[in-house]
Amino acid sequence: MGGRADRTSHGRAEPSPGGLSMPTQKKPSAQKATTARKSPSGSRKSASSGAGTSKKSASSEAGTRRKAAAPSSEAPRRASASRVAELAAQQLLALTGKEPEGVAGLERTDDGWAVMVEVVELRRIPNTTDVLATYEVEVDSGGDLLGYRRVQRYVRGNVGDESR
Repeated sequence: MGGRADRTSHGRAEPSPGGLSMPTQKKPSAQKATTARKSPSGSRKSASSGAGTSKKSASSEAGTRRKAAAPSSEAPRRASASRVAELAAQQLLALTGKEPEGVAGLERTDDGWAVMVEVVELRRIPNTTDVLATYEVEVDSGGDLLGYRRVQRYVRGNVGDESR
């Protein structure tokens, strides 16, 4: 045991006092150095040289950031119907804290979309007595919230008039 070196994930070992080999640990000061690099466009960018970061990934991330930050002279973005429904449900959850049960309706409007989202307003046991509500969520064509309102509230187990 004393003469054999234990290997670390880096494939090297350092002898410790007493002849036993101990795995080396990463030195944070050398791993977290910040350097200034030139990007392909000639501007200087600050990049961290932490573990696992390569020049290739740093430059590809910078390229991604440039594309996202570039001003858009194109037509306004339009999200698909399924994406709009998903965004509407997520935004309603964020505002109300009520878990979406599903999307009951989706309709294109002049300003974007009207999405009918069912949520659980009150959980009960048994779950057939849960109180549900239907919210109309208005979003623009890109999926950004314009407004919402509750249009119906009902008990899950009650079969009633579903004209709405």
